[in-house]
Amino acid sequence: MRSFSADGLPRGLWLVVLGILLNYLGYGAVLPFEVIYLHDGRGFSLGAAGLTVGLVTGVAVVAAPLAGPLIDRFGARAVAAVAGVALAAGYAGLAFAASPAPAFLAAAVAGAGNGALNPSQSTLVATLAPAHLRHRATGLSRVAANVGAAGGAGLGGLVAARGLPGFMGLYLANALTYLAYVGILLAAVPGSDRPGDGRPEAVAGGYRTVARDRAFVQLALVNVAMVAVGWGVFTWLVPPYAQNRLGVDARLIGVLLLANAATVAVAQLPVARFAEGRRRVVMVAAAAGTFVVACGLVLLARPGVGYPLVLVACVLVGIGECLHTTVLMPLVADLAPAGLRGRYMASMGLSWWAGLAVAPALGAQLLAVSGTATFAVSAVLALAAGVGALSMEPRIPVGARLTPGGPRVTTGLGRWNA
Repeated sequence: MRSFSADGLPRGLWLVVLGILLNYLGYGAVLPFEVIYLHDGRGFSLGAAGLTVGLVTGVAVVAAPLAGPLIDRFGARAVAAVAGVALAAGYAGLAFAASPAPAFLAAAVAGAGNGALNPSQSTLVATLAPAHLRHRATGLSRVAANVGAAGGAGLGGLVAARGLPGFMGLYLANALTYLAYVGILLAAVPGSDRPGDGRPEAVAGGYRTVARDRAFVQLALVNVAMVAVGWGVFTWLVPPYAQNRLGVDARLIGVLLLANAATVAVAQLPVARFAEGRRRVVMVAAAAGTFVVACGLVLLARPGVGYPLVLVACVLVGIGECLHTTVLMPLVADLAPAGLRGRYMASMGLSWWAGLAVAPALGAQLLAVSGTATFAVSAVLALAAGVGALSMEPRIPVGARLTPGGPRVTTGLGRWNA
């Protein structure tokens, strides 16, 4: 039987949120320096560095749909724990990869873990939270992720300034945080999603049922574009662009991610409250609009004086992330039959990692040719995503078009009223 805290969210969910905070502390320290580490620290070409980072997300694209049936059969907690171990092994391997071949192998292992962690973690949050509070549970998990990422980015910038030993230390610390997350999942989070313990029976059709859900398929395609720009471009392409084209110091590169993560940490819960009773597709379209404006600001930045514009762009992207994620996974959970929730979440995870794979694998190649073209194409892609979001509303069941409200929630940031 679940134990609920006074705010209506189960204590097991809060433990998952704690684990997310720890794992993002390490991931945030590494994230803005992945291409820089491989290119500047290990001497890889920019193309090889981009392909290594892209391989993490590329393998995740393959792993995500394989994780769905495992989640539905064995439970989200078990799959998330295995995924965390794979991520720890992969990032530890990257810390010692002195040439592209071992880096590709380690990136593939990390990618397999990444592909499984995203849908299993999303399923776990959706399963542990009451249906009318899923958007708030998603908000809390996002706050944890971004507080962790912000702290990690601040520390990462200082450590990365030490050169190759600093980069290696960041990757090893990231691996340890994944193991800490696994320990929390196994030791403290109830296994209420295991077979035979109250989980719904499997629904016939599997991924065929998912593929026939036209609203979900369109949402997944919109998400590919949103993630490619808001997460991929501004995570992996803006840092090397700012450092190599605009002359920004490595310590200030970390501040860019810090500003983005801090924005999400502050804005996520108010945005979730603002979303209640409002159309979900409008929230996604508004997020796309902020990405378009952010790309425009980066295009306006000039060497020596452009850092403030890039900083503001990263803050705007953080607001857009809040708008998008507030509605995304709760809408997926509402569209999914309970017995196929793992497959639905895995399919959305597939779209997530497909979007992330586009930025380093293709965007890095375009960036090597033209920074202007890179961010202009990104702006057009975000605009197309916003139009696509607005056009899909007729396909969404009426009961799922609005974000539901809920009772008062108390968080560490204060009292939050519906």
